[in-house]
Amino acid sequence: MQATLLGILGLALLGTLHAQDSIPVQADFQQDKLTGRWYSIGLASNSNWFKEKRHLMKMCTTIISTTAEGNLEVTSTYPKGDQCVTRNSLYTKTEQPGRFSYTSPRWGSKHNIHVVETNYEEYALVATQISKSSGSSTMVLLYSRTKELSPERLEMFTQFSREQGLTDEEILILPPTDKCMADAA
Repeated sequence: MQATLLGILGLALLGTLHAQDSIPVQADFQQDKLTGRWYSIGLASNSNWFKEKRHLMKMCTTIISTTAEGNLEVTSTYPKGDQCVTRNSLYTKTEQPGRFSYTSPRWGSKHNIHVVETNYEEYALVATQISKSSGSSTMVLLYSRTKELSPERLEMFTQFSREQGLTDEEILILPPTDKCMADAA
């Protein structure tokens, strides 16, 4: 009985690792070129919080900087009601360039982050596998250096999100806003 259970857990772990390996990472990733100001243009997720908050979401700013240890400090500022909220996250580098890990101190969720594709000057496509005690979810973010992106880039984001198993109802091009854009450092 115990051997069977261990075997099932082993297969589940192998499946999870395989799923994470199936998400590509930017070839020849250059971390220093990813730093600076980005605008969140698109967000796709199959998580419950996204389904509940989707109708409230707007574009936000994200500042990415490198720490002395070579990790990424990610600071996002977004409108929430009539105020601006800032959230800081520390993405820890892994052995694979372009791949990071993050554990949410608030929720205890573990995030496996992949910089899927970027040209550093226009857009960045980032996919995250999120695991927590209540289950797992997928999140895809589309960042832009400006508040607008070409229809081709938006379609690339939508298509990649679908390839990750997300439905059209789980894919959102964030409505533009001027709120909280100037507040971001």
